Amino acid sequence: MNITTSIWLITVAFILGLLLFDLLTSTRKPHDVSFKEATFWSIFYIAVAVGFGVWVWSDFGAQFGKEYFAAYIVEKSLSMDNLFVFIIILTNFAVPTIYHQRVLMVGIILALIMRAIFIAIGAAALEAFAFTFVIFGAILLWTGIKLMQHWDEDPDLTDNAIVNFAQRKMAFTDKYHGTKLFIKENGKRFATPLLLVMIAIGATDLLFALDSIPATFGVTQEPYLVFAANAFALLGLRALYFLMKNLVQKLIYFSLGLSFILVFIGVKLIMLWIYQEFGSVPKISTNFSLVVIGLILLVSTVASLIKSKLDPTAVGHAGRMSDGKKDGKKDGKKREQK
Repeated sequence: MNITTSIWLITVAFILGLLLFDLLTSTRKPHDVSFKEATFWSIFYIAVAVGFGVWVWSDFGAQFGKEYFAAYIVEKSLSMDNLFVFIIILTNFAVPTIYHQRVLMVGIILALIMRAIFIAIGAAALEAFAFTFVIFGAILLWTGIKLMQHWDEDPDLTDNAIVNFAQRKMAFTDKYHGTKLFIKENGKRFATPLLLVMIAIGATDLLFALDSIPATFGVTQEPYLVFAANAFALLGLRALYFLMKNLVQKLIYFSLGLSFILVFIGVKLIMLWIYQEFGSVPKISTNFSLVVIGLILLVSTVASLIKSKLDPTAVGHAGRMSDGKKDGKKDGKKREQK
């Protein structure tokens, strides 16, 4: 793709403008988000993403248009796994519902910054070293296989080294104080639980970026499309959270489906390197990738809904990468709102 500096600047300005608009309207005043409001914003951000894809298709050709839509579908699917984890974090820390929007917005901004950095690094690495395809593929294979092993579990926040470090180094209050991150009590400075929640969200964003960026490069090697797909998927994440938070646990097999998608893209990246270096294996086309990803999402969603109907007690889980703590290790403290 011939992406000029002006196109990059206009795209970044447009995304920043959407973020600013969100901050000044929806998230400026803490409030409980209604289903109607969440539906409106979800449709709005999907429409923006589709409109961008139509522009890419018409101006740069069908191939790049299909690559963008494939990347967007992958990122939108992975963002569903984000929702599972966000629900766990907000529930575990007993965050008042009126502050959920603010926390999610901060999380989205942090995720955009982290992913922009990883995209720049990934694009430079792919340009300089073709073997980067194999490294990215191996990361996705490892992640996908670990997720397959633990798809019906939830991550343990006490496993997070960044959260644990923050708890050791800072003194936290037991109560929330509005949207304040720090307060003073008896002349001493304390962090509020809201800061710890944002640290947990940021740490989660970092882990998801390590998977999502290689996954997106697996369906398109155009940095511009990778950035746009990530940005538009993340911009709609806040509204999607409020739209799906009561339904997401019905997606029982969704994490298992994501594990298959990650493995498929990992294999595709490794095969792409072999194809470029030796030409001894077929290249997996974008059309085939779209069909495979779409079928996996369809099957996992339909199977989830059938399972949920047959067994109302069954719930979906975010999945986890680790094997959990061994017996005898202390569980982390669960913070409750007082």
